[in-house]
Amino acid sequence: MMAARINKKRSFLFVSKVLGKHIPIEPKKGILIGAMLANRYSETVLGDNTDIKDKLLSSFNNGSNDFPDFPFIREQENPVIIGFAETATALGHAFFQFFQRADFFHTTREQLVGMEPVITFEEEHSHATSHRCYVDEKLLKNTREIILVDDEMTTGKTAINIIRSIQQRYPRERYTVVSILDWRSDEDLHGYKLLEKELNITIRSVSLLKGKMKAVGSPEIETGLDEASSDTSSIQSVNVIMLDAIFPGKMTALQYSSISLKGKIKTVSYVKETGRFGLNSSTNKTWNETMKDIGNYLKEHRIGENTLCLGTGEFMYMPMKIASIMGEGVKYQSTTRSPIYVENRVSYGAAYGLSFPNPEDWQINQFVYNIPPEEYDDLFIFFERAVSDEELQPFLHELKKTSIKKINVVFFNGGARDE
Repeated sequence: MMAARINKKRSFLFVSKVLGKHIPIEPKKGILIGAMLANRYSETVLGDNTDIKDKLLSSFNNGSNDFPDFPFIREQENPVIIGFAETATALGHAFFQFFQRADFFHTTREQLVGMEPVITFEEEHSHATSHRCYVDEKLLKNTREIILVDDEMTTGKTAINIIRSIQQRYPRERYTVVSILDWRSDEDLHGYKLLEKELNITIRSVSLLKGKMKAVGSPEIETGLDEASSDTSSIQSVNVIMLDAIFPGKMTALQYSSISLKGKIKTVSYVKETGRFGLNSSTNKTWNETMKDIGNYLKEHRIGENTLCLGTGEFMYMPMKIASIMGEGVKYQSTTRSPIYVENRVSYGAAYGLSFPNPEDWQINQFVYNIPPEEYDDLFIFFERAVSDEELQPFLHELKKTSIKKINVVFFNGGARDE
């Protein structure tokens, strides 16, 4: 599915039906896509036959819960897996789930005070171009295979940029680029061959679908975000849930000073287990059990048959995993930084749209798409850290347009404070 970006650098956007970013999905499908990519990697790169391909396809197509939700990539493999912010943070983490022994982190658009990222690179066509990686240097100061995970490759230039950045400081021989869709042209593929020769490396590619595409023209759609609702009673109740108080000691908070777009500095609490600062398979296994407990707890707070779970920005995988445990009738998606033209017509990727300042940083605009009015009984919004009622109000005001009766605001840990 396609949509038109409000972005002069690239006027189109592939709107995935399986990522849970712009379109709501069954959350288990987001995890299954990670499993299918891991299985594809096992078959094409490792030459292994895991005998689960048919079961994964059947589960994906038929909505079955009977799929291998366990690590099946052999233990001898010990790669460093990197997911690209913001869209592929959940996909990278879901892919990582199926390795018995690996390390994972995702890139971030956050800018931290007093911390030098070990690598930086650009995604020129994106709405927010700069990627940073805040991990212990030991994670990259080795010769392990690096696997880069993104949702789709149009030209593959973003992967080339990070490979150059890594190779300059932490040279190695093997990279693998993993994506759901691979649209690279013959010229783009030749560019990879030239890069391999230049840097004396091997770059392997893994994807579920390959094809060719060409974008022509410019959008002929007017910005059409949903009109504001005058019904101040459309949200019946807002319930705040603080998970670190309910599950004390189960998650690790990391405190850093973060810089907003306008240069304002805050002390910000991050959840270590997201992988933003590095996560290994052993820690991830323990955290998976905690997410099951959280999912079962939140399931008891549902009031209807149709529930939407909403991740925020880069904070995607944990909400998706938890949503997958909350029972039938649950959909998952996330807010995004990407401004898209909205038009309610068949086969277009953004039928509805809400716009609001990011509650965690009002200098950043955020959006959420494709929440039709009267679609859901209740909503769970997941934030990595607590925000004030004042910071949350513009978002809640926008959500009135959806006519959702009960909103649960779920904070994983304490909030930010100005310095």
